Order: sequence, then structure tokens, then C-alpha cells
Amino acid sequence: EKKKERKMKYLFLIFLMNLLHPYAGKSLRRDGSSLKSFEDIKNEIAGYTDIAKAIIDLAVHGKAQNRSYERLAVFADTIGPRLSGSKNLEAAIKYMFSALQKDGLENVHLEPVKVPHWERGEEFAVMLEPRNHSIAILGLGNSIATPPEGITAEVVVVASFDELHKRAQEAKGKIVVYNEPFISYGETVQYRVQGAVEAAKVGAVASLIRSVASFSIHSPHTGGQSYQPDVPQIPTACISVEDAEMMSRMSLRGTKIVVHLRMGAKTYPDSPSFNTVAEIVGSKHPEQV
Repeated sequence: EKKKERKMKYLFLIFLMNLLHPYAGKSLRRDGSSLKSFEDIKNEIAGYTDIAKAIIDLAVHGKAQNRSYERLAVFADTIGPRLSGSKNLEAAIKYMFSALQKDGLENVHLEPVKVPHWERGEEFAVMLEPRNHSIAILGLGNSIATPPEGITAEVVVVASFDELHKRAQEAKGKIVVYNEPFISYGETVQYRVQGAVEAAKVGAVASLIRSVASFSIHSPHTGGQSYQPDVPQIPTACISVEDAEMMSRMSLRGTKIVVHLRMGAKTYPDSPSFNTVAEIVGSKHPEQV
């Protein structure tokens, strides 16, 4: 644990140094002019130890105990999923704009911005062979739809991109199922982001990606994915860890797997939305950022 803690501190220090590199030896005013040296800022921050401890004690043991959790719960329960371009996102922005004002933050305002608008639509997947089994899926962000009648195809299960490339001929015309082992989110998420593109390169008709998670209760975990301009776009969705493992076991036994996939995803023109901005202006140096 101590080694892990030291490693995390080291990584944070590297992150902080990279973040501050463009401003090394100086800080900024609101007009962008330099003011204080990095050493001055470091010493100033060190002087806030007691105040920081008081804030932490208030949040962990004092009157504010559980307040952040309760606020998050109310927000998530009331608004729900807030997909880019959705009505729920509009409701979330209104909610937070009002909450930030009530909390007494300063310069609370909205900045107009255009955001992508993709809707998942109705979708389902079912295994037809070797037995009838409903597969829990969630379309990955920006996926195209299947034809209205859906796609019915044999499945090829792979554990990595390397295996997919080695079995390229076998994957042609099939649905690629990725049963990639979970290493870490940062490393394993490449299969979600690039899975459809790599499958399309070898002629697959769709791809299903094992949810990028260390634990599952038959629960698909979705997210974004990216197409490439020079590669055909194919429908893509995530499946639960359990279903990916099951199809992998079937495949290793030499069992033929056939899946029917139907997805009604649609991409619309970018929608108007807002950045939500709020500030706590410093009392001692309000001109500084």
C-alpha cells in the first residue's frame, strides 16, 4: 500500500509539473500577465494546511458529512443519464445552473456551444445457436444502426487485436466478439474505442465488446467509440462480462455460435447546448485566476 501511495504521489507530481510547465516560474492575472513565482505559490499553498484540514474534517466528520453523496444522488436520481444532445442534458444544465446560484457561487453563467447528438434507439441481441439466449447489450456511442431487419451472423470470439488479425479470414462476414481480459480501464478501453474499426478492417459485419470493467452483474458498461474515415462503419455494442466469457468458452469447445443483432441508433445534426460556468473569486487577489 505504501509503495502504491508513493507511486500515486509521484504520478501526481509529474502531472502537476506538466500542467504547470507553460507557466513555469510565474502565475497569471486575469489579463494573462505574470505575477508570482512558482516558489511563492508553493509557499502560499503550504500555509493553508490548517484550513484544508478543517474543510476535510467538516466534509468527513462534521455537518457536511455525506452532503456531497446526497447531492449527487438527488442529481442522478432526478435527471438520470445525460447523453450529449439529450433532453436530460438540458434538464441537468438547468438544475446545476440553479444549484450553483443557490450555493452563492459567483459569475454563474452559461456559454452556448454545439454538441454531438446521437440516440441509441431500440436495440436487442439474441443468441440463436447453440441455444436461445437473450444477450444484454448497450450500443456504443456514435454507432450506426443495423438494417431494419437486423443482422444474423456467426460469431468469432477473440481475446485481442493480435488474435483478430491472425484470424482475419475467419472473421470475414461474421460478428466479432471481443473477450479481452481486463487489465486496467486505461489499457483495456482501446478495445471499446477501436474495436469496431479493427473488426471492419477484416470484413466483420458487427462487433460486440466485453464491457470494460473489472466486475459485472450481467451489466453492460457502455461508452464512446470512434470510426475512421477510410474504414467501413459497422454496428457495435457492448455486452456483459458473463456473456463474453460464455461465448468464449463455447468457441474454445468448437461450438458454432449464431447471434441476431438489431440496433436502431441514429446520429442527428449537432444540437445547441451550454457550458455551465461558475467561480469563487478570491478575496485577497480577485484579479488572479
